[in-house]
Amino acid sequence: MLTQIIIIFIILYFARNIYQEFFSNGTNPLSSTEEKDSTIVEGKFTPKTLAKYNGKDSPKIFIAVKNRVFDVTQGAQFYGPGGPYENFSGRDASRGLSKNSFDTEVLTPIDQPIDKLLDLTDVEKETLDGWEEHFENRYKIVGTLEENKD
Repeated sequence: MLTQIIIIFIILYFARNIYQEFFSNGTNPLSSTEEKDSTIVEGKFTPKTLAKYNGKDSPKIFIAVKNRVFDVTQGAQFYGPGGPYENFSGRDASRGLSKNSFDTEVLTPIDQPIDKLLDLTDVEKETLDGWEEHFENRYKIVGTLEENKD
């Protein structure tokens, strides 16, 4: 029961954020496809090479979810410096998203192997799948996340 309530709150939070993102700044939701296509960077990223796309070291903001890298630059108010999800920028956000935790402690350090997420519960996997769908529908995939080469 508590899990269902948490999931409902998460859905409501996203609906509110998406509404604000589209309508409070005058953007047209139908034009988001054009914005997605303007991304130039594509390819393979490691946790270390992804780290610079955090909105501070680069104007681009990328987030990895389930080993796919999304350009979330257009959502900078959420993922950029000062945004509620800024801890995920330039990182593999999968574990944090699955656990609905924005703490840096849940994120795998960038010099460690990519988190295989093998210990997630069914609810956490479902939550992560929902996030993945959100990113697929909203942002352009610019690459894949692969292990560090060193």
